[in-house]
Amino acid sequence: MTDSLSSRWTERVVVRDGARLSCRDWGGSGPDVLLLHGLAGHAGEWDATALALRDAGYRVLALDQRGHGSSERRPADVSRAAYVADVLAVVRELGLHRPVLVGQSLGGHTALLTAAAHPGLPAALVLVEAGPGGSNPGLQAAIGDWFAAWPVPFPSREAAVAYLGGGKRPVGEGWADGLDARGDGLWPRFDADVMVRALDENATRAFWDEWAAIVCPTLAVLGQGEQGGIIGDEEYAEMARLRPGLYGVGVPGTGHDVHLERPDVLHALVTGFLGSCLGAHSNS
Repeated sequence: MTDSLSSRWTERVVVRDGARLSCRDWGGSGPDVLLLHGLAGHAGEWDATALALRDAGYRVLALDQRGHGSSERRPADVSRAAYVADVLAVVRELGLHRPVLVGQSLGGHTALLTAAAHPGLPAALVLVEAGPGGSNPGLQAAIGDWFAAWPVPFPSREAAVAYLGGGKRPVGEGWADGLDARGDGLWPRFDADVMVRALDENATRAFWDEWAAIVCPTLAVLGQGEQGGIIGDEEYAEMARLRPGLYGVGVPGTGHDVHLERPDVLHALVTGFLGSCLGAHSNS
């Protein structure tokens, strides 16, 4: 997908505190939307969603978050605050006005924290398989072991798709699009130790105070299949209790990578949600 759509976007680069931040600018007119991928992901995961949103009348950008893709590979700071500051820099430098923040997994968490710390910035928030979370001391070891098990370099794209998709080809395609082609095969465009460090705070605490501080309209999109997602029933119930106006939707047959598995459904959910709330809040 990345190759076929590469002519449809322009790279925009922002440098913050010495760290290069690369964005795919899809253009478009209308309300601004900033897309944020998850841990070990890349901006290209959003290609289908970005194109559909642009064609629906939005200006759309997708950010390679620090440590990922074409952005700074080994930034010194991978704290949650650094990721939030990157969003602010992109918004300021690229002239976004009250953007809708759409994030999956760790990108959704970045969007959540940005909306909490800067309530006047986002017009709306869309969290795809993301929430306040909680202490998970074994998280980093598990993620590190997962990366260590990758049989890199992958000898071919098909091998990467098969391995990374876990039986779901759209997921494998999305992950494979983020790999770097070298002479000996396909390699990740991130370093595993940076990814593990980026989870330092998420592994040790929850972010319920931040969640309760968000004031903009919010849509939570959850995986709802055999493999399921990462937001359990108890976590979602508490999210809804603290913010009774929350819109929540489960997408049957999907897991954690809803945006790759069913981009068509996600697009319909996002545009429907924004159509119902954005006009009332865009100038507030």
